[in-house]
Amino acid sequence: MNRSFITKMPDKAGAFLQASTIISKHNGNIVRVNYNRSIDMYTLFIDVKADDESILDKIEAELSNVGYLSNQVMEKRVILVSLKLLDVPGSVTSVLEILNRYNVNIYYMSAQETQTLYQNFKMGLHIEDPLTIKNILEDISEICEVSILEYDSTEKTLDNTVFYLDFANKINALLALTPEKSNEFLVLSNRMMQLLDDRNEKPYRTFEYIKKYAELITAYKGEAFLPRISEKKFLDNLSLWLIEPPCGGNTYVFKTPEGLLFVDSGFGCYKNEMHHLLHELVENFDTVSKKLFLTHSDLDHIGLISECDTVFVSKSVYENFELENNGENNFREQNEYCNPYCKLSAIICGYTPPKLDNLFVVGEKTDNEEYISYIGSIKTNGLKFDLYEGNGGHVRGETIIVCEELKLVFTGDIFVNIKGLTKEQKNFNALAPYLMTSVDIDSGLAGEIRKKLLEKYKGYLLCPGHGKWLDNE
Repeated sequence: MNRSFITKMPDKAGAFLQASTIISKHNGNIVRVNYNRSIDMYTLFIDVKADDESILDKIEAELSNVGYLSNQVMEKRVILVSLKLLDVPGSVTSVLEILNRYNVNIYYMSAQETQTLYQNFKMGLHIEDPLTIKNILEDISEICEVSILEYDSTEKTLDNTVFYLDFANKINALLALTPEKSNEFLVLSNRMMQLLDDRNEKPYRTFEYIKKYAELITAYKGEAFLPRISEKKFLDNLSLWLIEPPCGGNTYVFKTPEGLLFVDSGFGCYKNEMHHLLHELVENFDTVSKKLFLTHSDLDHIGLISECDTVFVSKSVYENFELENNGENNFREQNEYCNPYCKLSAIICGYTPPKLDNLFVVGEKTDNEEYISYIGSIKTNGLKFDLYEGNGGHVRGETIIVCEELKLVFTGDIFVNIKGLTKEQKNFNALAPYLMTSVDIDSGLAGEIRKKLLEKYKGYLLCPGHGKWLDNE
């Protein structure tokens, strides 16, 4: 079993040697280590593997005893202040005495003459107890004019020893994470940075994109959730809605005499927003029958699983959720480049694995040579749907759902209508390929499957995983 440690080490020779000695003494094996002085001078990430939990507990205890572990990361605060001090000898002494009285460390300092009677003095203050900030600022304001500046951790003009702390504080302000989840978020962000750094990507850019991802997810909550909605009528009592949220995959909803039939259902973090919307579209939404087809198991397609009576899936999709329920990596997370992105997405969206009791396995792909294989058919809500499974180019379990009667093909993310995305969707969808290096497990294979699909379903209405539906002419 593995455990990740976020260590705060002194900037001196032999610091890592001491940590390594502690780990090896307890028969722990370091399986990943990352330190980037250009980002944070003191923070070192170490992943340790050991035979059982008790060994990892001993390692953690000893690292903590020597002061290498900070268990209160999220309770500390870094603020950047600007002081207007008289330009005379010793003017800063009184400020320093106040900081010393409150046991505050200075992590950044910058001052220069202004050709006036005053100096503009900037300080980055690392405050152990956030409750004392108000008192500190009040005391300093009795001596000089003081103001709090916006602290941009990506600007290298500031001292880099506070980067991870500041990043964690900003993420926590967005997501209100527990200390444990905050540490996990930092570890995953660091792991993603390390993977991208191997491809010569700029480290700071990774953290900017992760923060932007979290900001966009949270920005469209509540009244800001304004999806594009399209409707297609087939008969007086049969229609299909397409709901395109600002973030995440499409939701398709058949309204039939027997009830509602969904194909995919967006992010789970927008479940309340979708409820509100569907109550407006369907008068008896709470009591009507609800069934769901899943094209695949990515987080942005499975948000309403728990709301549906029956969920039709391929065996691979079922097995994916089974892995998650057992605390194991799902199929996408088994890819090293997808792993940190997927786990970060789960934290940002508050994802928990779905229960398996309402899942119905339609069929299983047995021929791995075929790009697209028939796995079964389902008759429901007065319609027949044929299900085909792709060869895993996008992700294992990818399913194509075809209604021959209506000439519809639901492609999931095997096909995405890039030209048909809204502005909000384009902004959000641009993040995943960077953070994952590719949204497909095998881009070449995904391209071949997409080509076969477009050839096979000429004359059908394509219903993609993202973007508006379109005729495949």
